[in-house]
Amino acid sequence: MEHSHHFHLDQGGHSITVNVGPGRNGEIELLVNGKVVACQPEHGPGTSLLTGELPEEPTRPFRVRIREPHLAPSKPRCTLELDGVEQPMPESPML
Repeated sequence: MEHSHHFHLDQGGHSITVNVGPGRNGEIELLVNGKVVACQPEHGPGTSLLTGELPEEPTRPFRVRIREPHLAPSKPRCTLELDGVEQPMPESPML
């Protein structure tokens, strides 16, 4: 049975979370400090890209890449790109 995946990083006093819905038709949500800032209605094999910004002065834009493997049952991977630096976002259990 396929399930949701949740990725999270704390960055500069801000919380960045990515929720990937179950199955190949699940929704992807990008949250900053608990608020949805971007959403993609469905995902599939390949790479999905969502953008957001950290609420600072000035704002700091960032991108999140979600890589869905072409072969099941591998798990998706999530990467944060902020200030030109990419870092993996660890998967975390949903509380």
